[in-house]
Amino acid sequence: MSFRSMILDRKGFEVKFSYGTRSKSESKSDTTIKESSLMVVDDGLKQSCWANMPPELLRDVLMRIEASEHNWPARKHVVACAGVCRSWRDIMEEIVKPPQISTKLTFPISLKQPGPRDSLLQCCIKRNRSNQTYYLFLGLNQASTDDGKFLLAARKCRHATHTDYIISLNHDDVSRGSSTYIGKLRSNFLGTKFTVYDAHPPICGAKVTKSRSTRLVSLKQVSPRVPAGNLPIVHVSYDLNVLGSRGPRIMQCVMDAIPASAVEPGGSAPTQTQFLHSRIDASPSIPFFRSKSTRMENLPSVPSTCQNEGMLVLKNKSPRWHEQLQCWCLNFNGRVTVASVKNFQLVASPRNGVSEQAQENVVLQFGKVGKDVFTMDYQYPISAFEAFAICLSSFDTKIACE
Repeated sequence: MSFRSMILDRKGFEVKFSYGTRSKSESKSDTTIKESSLMVVDDGLKQSCWANMPPELLRDVLMRIEASEHNWPARKHVVACAGVCRSWRDIMEEIVKPPQISTKLTFPISLKQPGPRDSLLQCCIKRNRSNQTYYLFLGLNQASTDDGKFLLAARKCRHATHTDYIISLNHDDVSRGSSTYIGKLRSNFLGTKFTVYDAHPPICGAKVTKSRSTRLVSLKQVSPRVPAGNLPIVHVSYDLNVLGSRGPRIMQCVMDAIPASAVEPGGSAPTQTQFLHSRIDASPSIPFFRSKSTRMENLPSVPSTCQNEGMLVLKNKSPRWHEQLQCWCLNFNGRVTVASVKNFQLVASPRNGVSEQAQENVVLQFGKVGKDVFTMDYQYPISAFEAFAICLSSFDTKIACE
């Protein structure tokens, strides 16, 4: 019997939540009974026998479990412990360290926190051409058929003037109306400029950008707690490539919420500790027309030099020409096996006084290993969400660059 099933058996019940429409025949008394039963269940979680364990013994047990389960799928036991009751969850949140310290992705919030400081966290992206979706997994063993631990999903949505990549925590429901929607990537018409939007309130006081998509409410929304804010956190730009598809791409990323000092030894980047849902424009408001100024407002743009003082700026590492292979090459340390114009490595730009040593460290690398399989490795100070969104920009067609 697994540890998770043992806990569920000990608790005696399992709480399940589902969204749906209530029938007209449902009476108020039935609603009252259901609400009261939920209160009883919630009270049972708080007053269960597991919650009455001595705090010292409980902490010791949970620390042993967290230390023994290093990788997935065994690490799901750590998540199961956090779901037993409130006291267990509070202790697990204290024990489980963020990825920059533990080098592990445990809870969903870990995807919004910076990666490890001294090593690259290895992930992979799988593309499904039939439905224009992309899936991010933690790790990938080429010798096995296992995909790894699922992390994020993205779906490509084409529009007349731009392209959106909707990013979600749910493998099956990738839409803005889902409660698992956490952000999106938006491109301009030419595919040369991209903006990464975070669906949750800022942690550094950034301002919310209200656009047409912010005011529209999806028909699939089921709760006013569904985030509706557009918070620009990353700006990606691709420069004109005179060699076309034969030469390497030239890209630059401006990280709005990360200071340039974060790549230096001892530097720090903002670390989000929980998902704070936005309530901006939660009520339906369907506009009858759009003005030209509104359409221009939606186009992403890279901040000018005077605006990004102190922000971290990443640029792609320049490849070298290999005479024997007759191609441009980068050292991916065996993580990339197929030549592609999409392959890149991002390092800190010398702008804003970044030291030469910090400029040598690869913050994010992305490359092709199969027909629709790509590796994505990242480290401090960017998060898995930011790295995934930046890599999605490489998939988009770039009319003006190639």
